[in-house]
Amino acid sequence: MQLVVGRIGRAHGIRGEVTVEVRTDEPELRLGPGAVLATDPASAGPLTIESGRVHSGRLLLRFAGVGDRTAAEALRNTLLIAEVDPEETPEDPEEFYDHQLIDLEVVTADGTVVGRISEISHLPSQDLFIVERADGSEVMIPFVSEIVTEIDLEGQRAVIDPPRGLIDTDEAEVASAREAAPGAEHEAGHEAAHEAGQGPEAQAGQDSGRASERGDA
Repeated sequence: MQLVVGRIGRAHGIRGEVTVEVRTDEPELRLGPGAVLATDPASAGPLTIESGRVHSGRLLLRFAGVGDRTAAEALRNTLLIAEVDPEETPEDPEEFYDHQLIDLEVVTADGTVVGRISEISHLPSQDLFIVERADGSEVMIPFVSEIVTEIDLEGQRAVIDPPRGLIDTDEAEVASAREAAPGAEHEAGHEAAHEAGQGPEAQAGQDSGRASERGDA
């Protein structure tokens, strides 16, 4: 199975190095020297990593056969794709590869079906499940332990305990109108919307690495 593990950015220097936007939690494994990666577009690869280093917080890679800035710049925006054993799992039991989570049925604790996970969005603060509902609409579920209470891979489901307004937006709008005056309940509703990833910081970014169940809602 193939997973996107990085995206090539701009050239760095004149000797063929490129910056890489890392899309895996295991760069030392997926993006280490000697790794051979497929590419999108396919015509750009395959690429063999010759060397790598971190500079000013960014990963720099040099690929075999790419020896100058012009060749490096030609690779800009190319996706790097690794071949991964579908049976492979992360060592941490609270981490999952994206492909393990995609298409899981999302249900509440009382068994109510919310939808199916169609995408994992990796944000700096937390990961989000993009859940497609039966009517075609989507809802974002923060992958944090306070909300996602169980991942049952054998049963192919994710159990959630959503705060008010996370799933039913109509309920959130009614609550907001009723609680227009400042108060504790109004603040609670605001926090629920923030946890739902509906603030400006929730602009999606795609990552095909690992999703972690964190507690930083």
